[in-house]
Parts: sequence; C-alpha cells; structure tokens
Amino acid sequence: MISFVGVSKVYNNSNGGSVALDNVNFKIEPKEFAAIVGKSGAGKSTIVKLIIGEEKPTKGKVLFSDYEVNKLSYKELPTLRRQVGIIFQDFRLLNSKNACENVRYAMEVSGKPQTEIDDIVPQVLDMVGLADKAYNFPHELSGGEKQRVAIARAMVNRPALIIADEPTGNLDPFNTWEVINLLLKINELGTTVVLATHNKDIINNLGRRVISLDNGKIIRDEKKGRYILS
Repeated sequence: MISFVGVSKVYNNSNGGSVALDNVNFKIEPKEFAAIVGKSGAGKSTIVKLIIGEEKPTKGKVLFSDYEVNKLSYKELPTLRRQVGIIFQDFRLLNSKNACENVRYAMEVSGKPQTEIDDIVPQVLDMVGLADKAYNFPHELSGGEKQRVAIARAMVNRPALIIADEPTGNLDPFNTWEVINLLLKINELGTTVVLATHNKDIINNLGRRVISLDNGKIIRDEKKGRYILS
C-alpha cells in the first residue's frame, strides 16, 4: 500500500537547510492500521504531505499502490488523491454548507453521478452517527460532530487509504475516543488507516503498529507499540 524507500526531505531556508526526514524506510500493508508518532517537528506532517504528493522528497522513493508518487506530474496527482481520504485537526468544513452538503460536495467534485450521491451520502452520515444532524451547519455542531462530518467526507468516495492527521487535537477525551473508535471501525471494514498523532493515551490503548519519529528519523517501529519517546 505505502512504501518509503530511503526518503529524506530537506527544506531550504536562510540557514542553509532544515532536515525534516532523514533516510526514512517503512512499509504499510493494505488494511493495516498504523500510527505515526513524534513530538512537534518530528516529521509526521511531512510524511503525510509526501504520501499525497503535496511535497516531493529530496532523496528516495515514495510508493503508494501502483504509483511512484515523487514522479507524478501536477496533472496526475488528482487521480492519486481520489484514493485517499484525509482528516485534519481543524475539520476544514465549508461553513456555508450543512453536514449533508459538506459530504455531498466531496462526491460532486469527483464527478460522481447524482443518483450515486443521493444513495451513498445518507449511508455514510448514518455510519458516523449523524443521520439526525444532516441539515445542521458547522456552527450548530460540537467539535466531535464536526470531526465526524469530516470523517464522513473522507470516507464517501470509498478510498483505499484514510490519513488522520492529528484528528483529535481539538477534542475532549470523550469525543477523542468516539473518533478513534470510528477509525477502528473503518479499518475493520477493510480501509487502510494511517493515524498521525502525539496523543500518548490513544497510542498506549490502541495496541496497534506504532512508527516513532524523532528529529526526522524512525527510532522505533513495533507491531503492538507504545508511545515511547526520549
């Protein structure tokens, strides 16, 4: 599903360069649930950006499914990104659209037929427990509800991969676990999930694979890992 082969990423700046990733190697298998952990600045967000082609590596290869992401042109990237659903910390909902319209919009921009949109959107909203909030606007929803709309939007095109980038950063403990349990459910249905987080409690209770980063290097990669950083 995902493979990083000798990946380094250096951002040029006035001091000559900032190393975000240093010779990173790992594979994530289809249907796997993997957490990428590390302190702020460890390289988690850079990995996410490289997977979706938002950044290109300075060295090495980034492979996703049948794509060598670092070789894709700007015009080819949308084809790749249609296979990936992304969930952000700050929800990124359209405030002028209600929950249903936010989810529908993700299918509309992908060119899906209206009949399919009408069929799928209610199912996905029901799956995330928001059937009764379909016509509420973002300002009428709690933080946890907003994130569940964002998850529905990420899932609606049935992507092969879900990337959750600090998805619980703005949530209280109760809503945090509602979101995590929803990601586990999505994974059980066959979708690969990559969770980038620095939430120690989540990691230590998940019992899933943990890839630990420090200063752009992988310092630990365990099948049933814990949050252990120096």
